Amino acid sequence: MNSWADTLAPVRMQRVAVVAPRDALRDTLVRVADTGCVELDRPDGTGRATPGPAARRLQSLGPAPDHPLLSATPPDLDALCRAGRADLLAGEAQLETYREAAVRHGTVAALAGWCPATDVVRLRARLTDVGGALVPLRKPRGTDPPTQLYDTGTVRRSAVPLVRTYGTVPYPDLDPSVPAGIAYVVMFGMMFGDAGHGLLLLLAALLLRSGRPARLAALRPLWPFLAGAGATSTLAGIAYGEFFGPTGVLPVLWLDPLDQPMRLLGSAIALGAVLLAAAYTAGIVNRWREGGPGRALYAASGVAGAAVFLGLAVLAAGLALHTPAAAATGALIAAAGLALAGTGMYTASGGGASGVLQTGVQLFDVLVRIGSNAISFTRLAAFGLTHAALGGIVWQGTTALGGGGPVALTGAVLVFVLGNALTFALEALVAGVQALRLEFYELFSRVFDAEGRPFTPWHVPTQNPLECVLTPHSTEVTS
Repeated sequence: MNSWADTLAPVRMQRVAVVAPRDALRDTLVRVADTGCVELDRPDGTGRATPGPAARRLQSLGPAPDHPLLSATPPDLDALCRAGRADLLAGEAQLETYREAAVRHGTVAALAGWCPATDVVRLRARLTDVGGALVPLRKPRGTDPPTQLYDTGTVRRSAVPLVRTYGTVPYPDLDPSVPAGIAYVVMFGMMFGDAGHGLLLLLAALLLRSGRPARLAALRPLWPFLAGAGATSTLAGIAYGEFFGPTGVLPVLWLDPLDQPMRLLGSAIALGAVLLAAAYTAGIVNRWREGGPGRALYAASGVAGAAVFLGLAVLAAGLALHTPAAAATGALIAAAGLALAGTGMYTASGGGASGVLQTGVQLFDVLVRIGSNAISFTRLAAFGLTHAALGGIVWQGTTALGGGGPVALTGAVLVFVLGNALTFALEALVAGVQALRLEFYELFSRVFDAEGRPFTPWHVPTQNPLECVLTPHSTEVTS
């Protein structure tokens, strides 16, 4: 069982060697493939110049199947071909590739790879039964392990796809899946603030959790994410006094977006500042883990960039509050941050006149990006206003028709239902896209400075020998 602290970073990987006697190599590889927790190293390309016996027979049957299988015992390849068992031939073809890639010394063969540290003991026990062994190795210098994010737990499993859509987290970095998911649903709720619409999202999340509709069953793990968006939308709607528009069902507890747009705008910028500060904090930790204290100090997404951001925020607050001391302090902090960032950029550029010019352009870009990123969060207020305005238009049309007799009343119901359906669909799409944009461009661009390599373990299930087309005296496939 992993602790909460363990899940703040990707799954810890162990460099391993799969070692087996040559005559037990196939059995060992079958166990490795069936366990599905090792990413074995392969040579560049396909691993062999010409297809092996199983691969040649597989080619005669057409395209390789999506779900290959392996036989627990060496199969008769011709019998598999006659029976049309492309799945078993595909598994054997993959096994041939890895057998060809094995390093041989005397009577022993070995392949290196990566395995989650928590799976080492389990796999070692399985290999011992067939004469194989799993040997821990040192991590190669200058090489990062592949990345696998923890996807245990209902909430985490629903948030991981948000990060994977952006890219692969570098192995040394923090895993921001849960904080990123929380930030996303908060931003979405601020833009989609209507208690009635939020409750519809919650209902959709419960239906998805129950497996309905059946054609969306593959999206079932995402139901907590959808429920979070519905909950924040409902809370924002309660704060705005919006329930399928300004119907008067709910009192305004905080502000009416249409009556106090500037207050909503200021709140959006304040929320953006908090999220940017959190992103800089994660960025500092990641730069330290990637390259030590020097990289954390001088990187534009590290201490240097955070100092510029903090200095500009203090400067802006000082100017807004007419406090010269605060403004001067903010300017000094920003200048110190620019000096640190400039030092790192100049060193990375190689120096000289071209380095000075390049550093100047990059520092200007840092200033512009920080300003534009902060302003980008005003879209939280802008689209919140749009949602409220559309809801107000629908409600005005409904009330205008409501007192004109039975026909007009029917029209009022249609306007209310269809208008809310259109508003719900349009604003859900817009809020979803805009929250994703803010997450990727304003936040993740500071959290991540590189991209990792995804962990792709070799996994081919083993089929019961009684279900395979085999001969009792077949020999092992030779390379």
